[in-house]
Amino acid sequence: MTSDKDVCGTDPAPARLTVGIVSAGRVGSALGVALERAGHVVFGVSAISDASVRRAETRLPDSRILPAEEVAARSELLILAVPDSELAGLISGLASSGAVRPGTIVAHTSGANGVGVLAPLTELGVLPLAIHPAMTFTGHDEDVARLANACFGITAADEIGYAIAQSLVIEMGGEPVKVTEEHRTLYHAALAHGSNHLVTLIVDAVEALRAALAGPGLMGQQVVDDQPNGLAERMLAPLASAALDNALRRGPAALTGPVARGDVAAVAAHLNSLESLDPKLAAGYRALSLRSAERARTNPDLIHLLEGPGVSGQVRRRQRSVTTEDPDQPEKGH
Repeated sequence: MTSDKDVCGTDPAPARLTVGIVSAGRVGSALGVALERAGHVVFGVSAISDASVRRAETRLPDSRILPAEEVAARSELLILAVPDSELAGLISGLASSGAVRPGTIVAHTSGANGVGVLAPLTELGVLPLAIHPAMTFTGHDEDVARLANACFGITAADEIGYAIAQSLVIEMGGEPVKVTEEHRTLYHAALAHGSNHLVTLIVDAVEALRAALAGPGLMGQQVVDDQPNGLAERMLAPLASAALDNALRRGPAALTGPVARGDVAAVAAHLNSLESLDPKLAAGYRALSLRSAERARTNPDLIHLLEGPGVSGQVRRRQRSVTTEDPDQPEKGH
C-alpha cells in the first residue's frame, strides 16, 4: 500500500492486503477490480443472487465465491458492500459469529453511515472505516473507470484509520475526502438530492418533451417514441449538460430562464401546460420553480403564485392579471 508516513508517522498498512468482499454487487465488484489493479489480492467474495454470481465470475474471476462468514474470517481487509438497509444486520451477524479476527480492517461503502454502525465489530478489535464512492454504479464496465474520477467520503475512528482509508482510495485512483461522523447523514442527503433527484428531473423533462414533439416531423426526422436515447434525449442533453457545468462552475449565478427573470406569465403558462399533461409532473415543476425563485430572489408575485394552493385557478387568474399590466413595462430579457 502507498506509504503515508507524512500523515501518521508510520506506514499504516502492509503493501499488499488479502481482501474479502461482501457482497459482489455493483459497488463491491467494482471496488474489487480497483483494489486488484492496485496490487491487492481479492481472494473471495460472497454472492447470493444470480446477478451477483455472474458479476463476481466476470469481474473477479480469480476470486472464490464463499459464504460471508468465511470471507470475513480470512480477510485482512473486509469490504462490506451491501445496501444500507442490510448493513447493520450483517455487522451484527458477523460480530455474533466471531468470524472477524481482531486487527482486521473492516470498511463499509454506505454513504449514510459513518463508523458508528461498525461498533459491534469495533468492540472485537477491528479497525473500522467508512469508504463511500460518491458515484452511481450501473453494473457495467464504465463503473471501474469512473472510480478514477470519483471522490470518496471517508470516515474513521482515528488518524491511523484516516491514513489507511486515504491510502486505499488513492490506490484505487479516487480522491479521498474527510466526512466527520456527525455529518454523514447530511453528506448522504446532499449527494442523493443532487444525483437521484436529477434523474427524476431529467426523466420528467424528457416525458414532457416527447409529448411536445409528438406527431409528424420534418423529412428524415426520427420518430418520437418512448425508447431511451431518442430525439427528446438528444435535444435535452446539451442543454442539461451545459446547465450542470454552469451550476458547478458558477453556483446560483448560473440560473437563467423565466423563473430567474420573474416572468409570471411564462411560468403560469408552463404550469397550465404541464398540468394538462401530468399533474404530478407539474407539481414537481412547481416545487423546483419555487426553490429556483427563492435562490434567484426573483419577482415576489411569482413566488406568491408558486407558494399558494390551487395552482390551476391561480395560474389562470395570474395569466389574466398579467395581460392587464402596464404595456410600457420594460422587458426583462429572454
